[in-house]
Amino acid sequence: MPGQQRHSLDSLLKAAAEAVNLGLGGIMVFGVLPQEEKNATGTGAYSDLGLVQEAVRRIKGELPELLVMADTCLCEYTDHGHCGIVYGDTVDNDATLELLARTAVSQARAGADVVAPSAMMDGQVAAIRAALDEEGFANVPVLSYAVKYSSAFYGPFRDAADSAPAFGDRSSYQMDPAGGYWDALREAALDDQEGADMLMVKPALPYLDVLPLLRQRLNKPLAAYHVSGEYAMIKAAAQNGWIDERRVVLESLTALRRAGAQFVLTYFAAAAARWLQES
Repeated sequence: MPGQQRHSLDSLLKAAAEAVNLGLGGIMVFGVLPQEEKNATGTGAYSDLGLVQEAVRRIKGELPELLVMADTCLCEYTDHGHCGIVYGDTVDNDATLELLARTAVSQARAGADVVAPSAMMDGQVAAIRAALDEEGFANVPVLSYAVKYSSAFYGPFRDAADSAPAFGDRSSYQMDPAGGYWDALREAALDDQEGADMLMVKPALPYLDVLPLLRQRLNKPLAAYHVSGEYAMIKAAAQNGWIDERRVVLESLTALRRAGAQFVLTYFAAAAARWLQES
């Protein structure tokens, strides 16, 4: 996507330093492995020598003041592209929980300030919270992708991370975009009860109506993830001269805050920070 790039460990440090200089609230780190380094169980996700773990160590070593969140999932590391262990054509929810817990612990051990489970496995927050507490990381908070839809808006990210499922899709464990509010409230409430410290809705603008419902009912910090497809649409329209990029981005982010998001993850973070400083 224009304005975006996959980072090496060295260029990531420059981007992290820019985040500090711009006054951003933090960054989230994702790993992108070559296909030949992936395998059926996604071992790169929970290895202490993994890419995300090394990235976190370097960033915290150079910029200890920067809040670093680690995406906690397997899909970027499995050769089949699913977020969990697969038997035949089925994702095994319970077998995946142990690996997600190991991933979170390895990320916390590397210095991650926040772990962010995004696999949408039932019980993942409870498994991760228990593992973190047992390993001495009781103060590492869990940002749960509590309401994550099986959305078409993830396309550009999946291309960049080479993490599209090799078969089927993720609708068996991510939420149905046509589902009702009860589904969203139930998923968020379960993660809240399991010990999530923060809850997130993903994607952001297509589910603007979900944010105030969660804000009204659950007393936890609420995030919105302004995803790659949302970024791509705005960027493409702006490059075609159809919209004013700056005004549309700031209007969109303001709408998310007004709807109840207390913080926003967005590909426009650096640009928005610069625009706000200028004004």
